[in-house]
Amino acid sequence: MNYIVLDLEWNQSAKGKKYTLPGMPFEIIQMGAVKLDNKFDVIDEFDRLVCPQVYPVLHSVCGEVTGITQEMLADGEHFVDTALDFLEWCGQDYIFCTWGSTDLVELQRNLNHYAIEAEFPMPFLFYDVQKLYSLCFLNGKERPALQTAIEQRGIAEKEQYHMALSDARYTAQLMKLLDFEKVRAFYSIDTYRVPKRRKDEICMNFGNYSKYISRVFDTREKAANDRLVRSCNCFLCGKPMERKIKWFATNGKTYYGLFFCEEHGLIKGRFKIKHTDDEQYYAVKILKRTDDAGAEKLHARQLQEREHRRQRRLNKQE
Repeated sequence: MNYIVLDLEWNQSAKGKKYTLPGMPFEIIQMGAVKLDNKFDVIDEFDRLVCPQVYPVLHSVCGEVTGITQEMLADGEHFVDTALDFLEWCGQDYIFCTWGSTDLVELQRNLNHYAIEAEFPMPFLFYDVQKLYSLCFLNGKERPALQTAIEQRGIAEKEQYHMALSDARYTAQLMKLLDFEKVRAFYSIDTYRVPKRRKDEICMNFGNYSKYISRVFDTREKAANDRLVRSCNCFLCGKPMERKIKWFATNGKTYYGLFFCEEHGLIKGRFKIKHTDDEQYYAVKILKRTDDAGAEKLHARQLQEREHRRQRRLNKQE
């Protein structure tokens, strides 16, 4: 299997958000990728500029960050030609690797805009190298910028950042330094496409935590109150757990809970309600083992939220 290290640069409406096309907030203007073999050695590269059609005027911030000019884009290819060439270049047996989780979402939005069908699997697994880097070299929670990671590892900075191929090359160099056997199992799951039916819902166990992605619902409330979203079986043994702290919301999108498994101890839970581009809603739930300190922290969060609600009620009364 090969690894496709992908990086994209994109443009947005130069007139402001109210002129943004629904489902297409960003238009790809540059695609860069490095193909690695199973030893993480470079075997090929892909580099294209794309002439924008949806937002033809380059946003000033995009130009400032990337160094791309309006004149350069005028010589770019149409996205359809670039995308078809890229998908063919990827080959058959590969997995995407990106720095962060946004590039694949924007790639699929752009493909969808031009009605280009890509045979991506479902669930669509990829490696978020930013996350893997943190697991190998930091605390697993920090998400450093690409340039920060390059500086931390003492890699020579020979190319400009925020150019697609350059950033893909930098990311590929960092992949070579990872203890990949340690992090190989920690896939990320792209959620641009989410399950439509109950039987297609996604549940993956990563050993020390699990991730569940629900089917879509037509309202946020239905997603938040779904019985499987709120269920609390231990992800390690599958047995029902005792509720120590029932699910509570800190805002309209994120819910927390604490549970106890007789065999595996304390398990903390979190689920978020997210929405798709077509205004449907789904839940992403994570269950993870914790300890007494983690339980106390969660209890403090619950008390803090109760106080916030009390203050909101008092403010309304005034």
